[in-house]
Amino acid sequence: MNPRFFAMTAAMSLLACISSAQSTQSLSQPPAKSTTTPLLLEKNEGEQRLWRPEPGETDDGGFILKVTPQSNGSRHLVLVTEDLPPGAVIPTHKHLEQDEIVLIEKGTLHAQVGDQQRDLHAGGLVFIPQRTWVTLKNIGSDTASIVAFFSAPGFEDHMRCESVPPSEKPKVITQPEENICDHLGHVVYKDRGEEGASK
Repeated sequence: MNPRFFAMTAAMSLLACISSAQSTQSLSQPPAKSTTTPLLLEKNEGEQRLWRPEPGETDDGGFILKVTPQSNGSRHLVLVTEDLPPGAVIPTHKHLEQDEIVLIEKGTLHAQVGDQQRDLHAGGLVFIPQRTWVTLKNIGSDTASIVAFFSAPGFEDHMRCESVPPSEKPKVITQPEENICDHLGHVVYKDRGEEGASK
């Protein structure tokens, strides 16, 4: 018998046995129970947080974490809402492990993603693939409201790290603290370089 044919036949038989064993095992064991729970939230419900200001800033506003592993056990999505006063800027950054979608509920934002940029209005959408630079600025005269969806958990750790609950007075955040937060959330900010983030 041809040795190659024999080796191929043996390998196929082994794969068939493994596949059969796995399918028998999956039939005999019930699927793992999901610990993710449904949520019904009003606009202002969720985990409210206040940003810690950088040196020289006074009030940087806040945001609400709505869907996270901590809030409802979500293993695949994170959802955050935030209001941006006129002139507010989300500085240039990139997420190393998540895609992001930003929906504009209210207001007018100038968005720059990679080499594309344009002004977007209520109902507009920004899609940010992972490892793509993005910056957003409220160029309108009113507060802008956004909803941000992340394709995987991670960045919410950065957001918690750079903020406090509403019951606490936000203290100024230092550069070393920001670097730690960047590392936790797998994010890189252009003005701080990659030293604080996971590569």
